[in-house]
Amino acid sequence: MTPPPFQRFLDDHRTDVWRFLVASVGVHAADDCFQETFISALRAYPRLRAGSNLRAWILTIAHRKAIDHHRATARRPVPVAEVRDIAGLAEDYRDESTWEIVRELPARQRAVLTLRFAVDLPHRDIAAALGCSEAASRQAQAAGLARLREELDPR
Repeated sequence: MTPPPFQRFLDDHRTDVWRFLVASVGVHAADDCFQETFISALRAYPRLRAGSNLRAWILTIAHRKAIDHHRATARRPVPVAEVRDIAGLAEDYRDESTWEIVRELPARQRAVLTLRFAVDLPHRDIAAALGCSEAASRQAQAAGLARLREELDPR
C-alpha cells in the first residue's frame, strides 16, 4: 500500500503531532518544532516504504525535533543581572602558594577542591565526576579546606 498524498497525511496526523510537541516542549516552542517536523517529513516522504506505520514515523520525527529543541535551549546563554569580572577571577588563581598546598592534599580532597573552586562545579556534578556520593564530596571539601586553613594560618 502506497502512502497517501502528503496533504492528507498532514491533515490526518497534525493534531497528534501538535499535542505531542506541546507536551514535550511547551506551547511557545511547539510551533517551530511542528514546522520542522513536517518539513523533515516532507523531504523524506518520497523515500518512505510502502506499508510503514505513518503515525509512529511522524511521531518519531517529532520526538527528535523536541530533543533538538532541548539541546539547543541548553546551549543558549542565560541572561544575568551582573557579569562577573573574568580578569579579577583569573588573578585569584595566580596565588601559586595556595595551589601548591592543594597539590599536596590527598587525591580526593585535591580533586574536589579543584573542581569546586577552579571549575565552579556543584557537589552533584563533582560526585558524578569522581564516582562518589554527594555527601562524600562535601566531606572531602570540608577536610581539604580544614587542612588548607591549618597550612595557611597556623595559630
